[in-house]
Parts: sequence; structure tokens; C-alpha cells
Amino acid sequence: MNNDEFYKLLDEMVPNPHCTLDYTKDYELLIATVLSAQCTDERVNQVTPNLFKYNIFELAKLKPIDIVDIIRPCGNMNRKSEYIIEIANRLVTDYDGKVPNDREYLESLPGVGRKVCNVVIANLFNEPAFAVDTHVFRVSKRLGIANESDDVIEVENKLMRVFPKEKWLRLHHQLLLLGRYTCTAKNPKCEECKMKGYCKFYIGR
Repeated sequence: MNNDEFYKLLDEMVPNPHCTLDYTKDYELLIATVLSAQCTDERVNQVTPNLFKYNIFELAKLKPIDIVDIIRPCGNMNRKSEYIIEIANRLVTDYDGKVPNDREYLESLPGVGRKVCNVVIANLFNEPAFAVDTHVFRVSKRLGIANESDDVIEVENKLMRVFPKEKWLRLHHQLLLLGRYTCTAKNPKCEECKMKGYCKFYIGR
């Protein structure tokens, strides 16, 4: 792979990569990312203005039933409401409501796996991390960076080996947005994609 050409074409396809979840506080990004599991960022962004009328200290005093209707559009609302209240309680108790730059701690929170943690530490603390969601997972395989049989961890490890650390956050957003809007799971827009020269899916058709 010619990385310079790869970056150039990807920059043309996704020139302004950024986190598409709306947040103004550190805990808001954490909670919004938890809500985004099996849900679109657009849907999460419709829900969070009402949810974030409560600050982290207020959330910690609520019960899951108090917010379940607010987050209902995100799906799996009963479990996610429990996650949110527990996360709020843990953050208030352990860090006075702040999100720490501590992977081990973050991954101990309910609903926070490796992908969520990578999103949070990369965006909040500019730590090198490569979050692999369903879009990054699919695009990485189509572009030949990973094998079809690779699991999420294997895809993440290959991305980190192929690309330098300083590129990880930008590339995460670029591959995610490429997958969301162009390299879709169904009916990908191959003819308008400048990455098709790298794409096993396109070449193999």
C-alpha cells in the first residue's frame, strides 16, 4: 500500500473528518458513545439534548426509570439507562464527575468496551487509539488492510501496524465516515469512490 497516495485520496473523499456525536463536556461524549451502540450518531444527537439537561451530578441521583423514555429512540433503552446511571455514579464517586484518562478504569464501566474507550481517549485526550466500529471494520476489509476472517481486535491491530500513531484519530474518523456515507454495507457507491483502486470488494466484482 502506498500510504501517501492512500492519505491523499482519503483526504479528497473525507476532507473534514470529525466526531459526529454532539457534546460539550467530557462525560457527555462518554455517555453519547455508549448510547451509539447499535444506533446512529444522528439518532443519539436527537436524544442527548434532553438527556444532558441533567448534569453528571444530577444523573447520578436519578434512577434508570427516570431516563428510559428519553433514550428510548436509541434502542435497548432499559440496559442503556442502567449503564448511564451507573457510569454517572462511578464518575461522581471516583473522579468528582470527571472522565479520567485511564483505559483500565474506563473499560470497567458498564457499556464501555474497547471501542467506546478508544473513541473517548482519542477525542478527549488526543491519545493514539484506533476505534473500530462496524464501518471501520467493513471498510478496512474492503480496502485490503485486514482479512475477511479477522475479528475486531485483529482489524484494530492491523490498522495500528499499517499506519503511524499520529494518523490514527484522523483515519478512524475518515474510514468511519467513508463507510457511513459511501462504502455502505448495502449498495455501496463504488463508482463515486476514489478509494476503489484499493478495494477488494470493487475489484472482485
